[in-house]
Amino acid sequence: MIFRRFIFTFIFFVTAFEPIYSQQPAVSDSLYNIQDSVLIPVRDGVFIYASIVTRKDITRPLPAILFYTTYDQGNGDINIPKKAADNNYAGIIAYSRGIRTDLKNYAPYEHDGTDACDVIDWISKQSWSNGKIGMYGGSYTGFVQWAVAKNLPPALKTIVPQVAVMPGFDSPMENNVPYANTLGWSNDNIYKYSPLPKDLNDVWFSKGTSYRSMDSLAGLPNPIFQKWLNHPDYDNYWRSLAPTPEEYAKINIPVLTTTGYYDGSEISALEYVKLHYKYNKDAEHYIIVGPYDHWGGQRKAAANLMGYVIDSAANIDMKYLAFQWFDYILKDGKKPDILKDKINFEVMGANEWRHVPSLDAMNNDTLRFYLSGNRHGNNYTLLSQKPGGKKFLTQTIDFKDRNSQNNYFTPLIIVDTLDASNGLVFTTEPFNKAFSINGAFSGELNAAINKKDMDVSIAFYELMPDGKYFYLTRYLGRASYAKDNTKRQLLTPGKIENIPFDNTRLVSKQISKGSRLVIILNVNKHPYEVINYGSGKDVNDETIIDAGEPLKIKWYEDSFIRIPVWK
Repeated sequence: MIFRRFIFTFIFFVTAFEPIYSQQPAVSDSLYNIQDSVLIPVRDGVFIYASIVTRKDITRPLPAILFYTTYDQGNGDINIPKKAADNNYAGIIAYSRGIRTDLKNYAPYEHDGTDACDVIDWISKQSWSNGKIGMYGGSYTGFVQWAVAKNLPPALKTIVPQVAVMPGFDSPMENNVPYANTLGWSNDNIYKYSPLPKDLNDVWFSKGTSYRSMDSLAGLPNPIFQKWLNHPDYDNYWRSLAPTPEEYAKINIPVLTTTGYYDGSEISALEYVKLHYKYNKDAEHYIIVGPYDHWGGQRKAAANLMGYVIDSAANIDMKYLAFQWFDYILKDGKKPDILKDKINFEVMGANEWRHVPSLDAMNNDTLRFYLSGNRHGNNYTLLSQKPGGKKFLTQTIDFKDRNSQNNYFTPLIIVDTLDASNGLVFTTEPFNKAFSINGAFSGELNAAINKKDMDVSIAFYELMPDGKYFYLTRYLGRASYAKDNTKRQLLTPGKIENIPFDNTRLVSKQISKGSRLVIILNVNKHPYEVINYGSGKDVNDETIIDAGEPLKIKWYEDSFIRIPVWK
C-alpha cells in the first residue's frame, strides 16, 4: 500500500536462524471445500463478501484464520484462505464493506473495526469453527486487527498485525505531510479508475496548482482523496479509528507485530506497540523487526533489498512465522524459536538477532551531534560538543523556480555518491571504534525563517570506510505540527523556533570503526510530495501564487540529533 521513502539487563545473540515453518505441499483443488460469494450480514444491514476454505479430509471443527482486506486482487485471493486450510485451519478472506458488493457503501477505515467484529462473531457460530479465531495480514489488514481489538470480540484469541498502518498517523500522511501516493492509492486500488497520467506529478509541479487539485488535473475526481485532505491534523476523525488508552488496557490477547526498517508503515506499526505497552503493563506482545520493506515485513524477506544483500540470519518468511504463532496460540504448540524476548531485532551487518524486554533496552547510550558551520570538504560538520554563541547556517529555497528541486530519493540502500539536491550535508569525524545503532533517531532543530511554515526532510546515512554510503532512514515532518500533531502551530517569521522530531523509523545497524554519520538537511520542493509554500494557509490549498519571496532559513548551530546506540 505504501511506498514512501522507514538500560538493558540481558541479551541473547543468534547468529543463524532455521526456516520457521515448513512449506506445505501443493494440494489439488478437489480436496478443498470452497464456499465463495458468501454474504455475511453486519449490524447495520450491510453485507460483507467472504470466501471460506476448509479441507475435505478434516471434518472436525477447526480454529479459524481470518484475513480481512480492503484489496480485491481477483481470483488469486482464494489462495489466502487456502494457505490457512493447508495448515489445518478454516481459512476465511473477507472484504471491507463495498468491496465486491456495492462500492457506494465503501469508506476506508471507518467501518472495518465493527464490521470485522460481526464477521468474527458469525464465524464462531459456524459448524466448521471451534470458536477460536486468529487474524493476520499486513498494511491495511494490519490496521483492521487493531480496529477489531478496540472491541475485542470473545472468539478472537490472537492477532498478527504486520506492517500495520495507523490512519492519520502515518497514512495517508506522515508527521502531517501527505505521502506521495495519497491520490493513487484509492484511484488504483479502490475505484480502479484508469491509471493516473504518467506525467501527472510533473504537470502539477510545472503548473504550480494546489495539491488538492491533483485529481481534477488528472480528470478523475476522487472523493476519498478529498476527504482525507480535509483532515490535515491528527484529529478526532483519525484518532477514533485506533484504540483509546482504555481500550489498549483491555487488549489482553497475545499479539505478534512484524515490520521492517525500510517499511513505510514502521512508524505506525511500532506506535501500536508503544501504546499497548504503555497502557497495558502486562501486554503479551512480541515484535519482529529487521531489514525488510513493506512487503518483506509481511511476506518473505527479499534476499537483495534495494541493492543491499541482507544478512542470512534475517532471511525469514513472515507468513510462515504467523502460522507457527497460530499453532502456538490456537493449538498449544511450541512458541517460535525466534521469540526469545518481547523485542526481537536483527542487527544489519552483524548477522545476528538480539532479544530484549523493551524498546528502551535496545540501546545503552545516546550520541548527540550538533550542526556546525565548520567545513569538511564540500560539506559541513556534525560536532559532539555544543557550539557557543548563536551562529547559524543559511539556506534559500525559491519555490517559484521550477528548474531546480529540493528532493530526496534513493533507489538503493548502498550508493557510491550522495545527491544532496540543494540540501545541506553534515558529517561526523570517523568513529574510533565499532558500535551498533539500535533505535530511532531524534533531535531538535532551531531555526528562524521568513515564512510561517516549512516541511523538513532529514536523510541519515553511514559513510563506510570504503567510501560507500549506507542509507539508514529518513525523517519528513511539517514544522507547524512538530510539537503537536493534533494542532497546527504556525511559526512566527523572523523568530527562532524550536522544531523537535522523534517520530522516525527504528533501525539497527552495525557501524564500523572508521565510519562516519552523514545527514542531508533539506526542505521539500519537487513533484512527488506536497509543497508547503509557508503562507500559513492550508498547505493542500496553496499554489505557486502563495510562494511569494524565496524561503530563507537560518539553521542555528545548537540544533542537534540524537542517535541511540549499543556500545
